[in-house]
Amino acid sequence: MENKTTHFGFETVNTAEKTKKVAEVFNSVAKNYDLMNDLMSLGIHRAWKKIAVMMCGAKSGNKVLDLASGTADLAMKFCKVVGSNGVVVVSDINNEMLQIGRDRLIDQGFSNNAKFSLADAQDLPFPNDTFDVVSIAFGLRNVTDKDKALKSMARVLKPGGKLMILEFSKPKAKLVKELYDHYSFKVIPLLGQIFAKDSSSYKYLAESIRMHPTQDELKLMMEDAGFVDNSFLNMTSGIVAIHTGIKP
Repeated sequence: MENKTTHFGFETVNTAEKTKKVAEVFNSVAKNYDLMNDLMSLGIHRAWKKIAVMMCGAKSGNKVLDLASGTADLAMKFCKVVGSNGVVVVSDINNEMLQIGRDRLIDQGFSNNAKFSLADAQDLPFPNDTFDVVSIAFGLRNVTDKDKALKSMARVLKPGGKLMILEFSKPKAKLVKELYDHYSFKVIPLLGQIFAKDSSSYKYLAESIRMHPTQDELKLMMEDAGFVDNSFLNMTSGIVAIHTGIKP
């Protein structure tokens, strides 16, 4: 059988290796994840996430699946929106990240409507037609088989349910792209070395963004997975985009 390959940043690896390598990255960055997010984005990631949650249209009593939940920034916002009659399933493939998110939600008093699942977005362990909203923020680019993951997300959504993907994307303006490239490959690894004692993980994160599909490519991938009314909103000159689609 021919070994399939994929990208791990700019490196070409066997598909079986990628999950392990990504896990190693997030095991390394977990403890400094929130600090580094604030430093790398100058705090703007908080506004991106707030807008993303608003675009999901979640309501009181809804059931939400937050994939690649990490330290539970989005999950905490969803817990407030769905209230005591709703449920937010907080999910991540990385146990260390999931534990940090779980502890944070419990500390903030959201244990009553939050549940936790160690799960792979490519093979979600939930019944068909379960969730009103599925969200994934800054996680899809780390998934080995994005098409398979999108189909898995479609399967667990209820008809009429919404998928929201918040992800780094491709700036359109040449000057913004040049500045962003310099910042990504020179400044971010340096910040990682200074504050997290880990430049290589942040070098990978910068590379993984460049290997991620463009806004239009991801929109087409969502259509191929069965979503309708697909659209995206560029933010910060296209450095980040929010994609949404509906399960018919």
